[in-house]
Amino acid sequence: MARTTDTDLAPHELRILVAVADAGGFSAGAEALGLTQSAVSHSVRGSERRIGAVLFERGRSGARPTPAGEKAVAHARRVLRLLDVLVAEVREAARAEVKQGPEGPLRIAAFRSTALHLLPPVLRRLRARYPGIEPQVRIVREVGRGTAGEVADGRSDLAIATLDGAQMPAGLVASELFEESYSLVHPAGHPDPRSLPLVDWAENCGSYTRAWWSAQDWIPKATIEAEDDGAVLSLVSGGHGMAIMPALSLAGATDAIEITDLGPQRPTRRVGYATTPELAGSAVVRALVRELRSAGSALRLRRAAAAGRAGITAEPNAVTEVFEHQAAAP
Repeated sequence: MARTTDTDLAPHELRILVAVADAGGFSAGAEALGLTQSAVSHSVRGSERRIGAVLFERGRSGARPTPAGEKAVAHARRVLRLLDVLVAEVREAARAEVKQGPEGPLRIAAFRSTALHLLPPVLRRLRARYPGIEPQVRIVREVGRGTAGEVADGRSDLAIATLDGAQMPAGLVASELFEESYSLVHPAGHPDPRSLPLVDWAENCGSYTRAWWSAQDWIPKATIEAEDDGAVLSLVSGGHGMAIMPALSLAGATDAIEITDLGPQRPTRRVGYATTPELAGSAVVRALVRELRSAGSALRLRRAAAAGRAGITAEPNAVTEVFEHQAAAP
């Protein structure tokens, strides 16, 4: 029989580390767990002693994780989630004879345009097929570590993310769902849209578009910075400028906006999902991945309509091609 070691932490100790980090202090963490402050402090000191590192910086304003503590808390979240999955998977195996599907929480991180236009039909189908699954969605800005960082830190089970090697945290597994093109977006009927001011937002122009962007001498420096792609569309429709936007963000474009193809060298971005190697095989994550891969009919129709308005008929859009393929897949 395998023996525990002096560095082993029990699940309740991991929960305490997470609670202190989330609450920002020992007293608040204790209150969240229904424990005394002294019990929480004693547990954290014991964890630090066994690990051999200071995990929290203590101060009058509370406690915050050290760099070592951030690593410990991220792993604690992931281990605790795997314990939840262990129970759910064993129960599912026990129910196999009555053919009940997977059940339990499923934590999803998504950036705004995927949450608006990709997730809703996916979640409808997921709930219809597996009513025991309880999706929990976090909307995260796709900057820095973005949605994938939520998975790496143990806050989410799966991220819908832009697949960029510079952004993807180490230790995750990722797979592409589709590639989407960028287009020039401007007020409908404007005689010279390239003369308009540029409207941009923080999540736009990642490293996958930066080389193309820097080679375009007609694109001015952004004079209007919006909070998100929805605000960009609103500003463009109001005649305040033009923008360079990916296809998924244009699903909500109105007739006040015109979409112009940027030509065969137009930039693209890859959208996919990322999860941990451990959770990739869990029943709830597998169920979501199946729905993500088979989803897209509504998106395909919206994209086809947008392409028609833009006069793009000679070359199918990559989003349309992939979604048609996925919709036909078993």
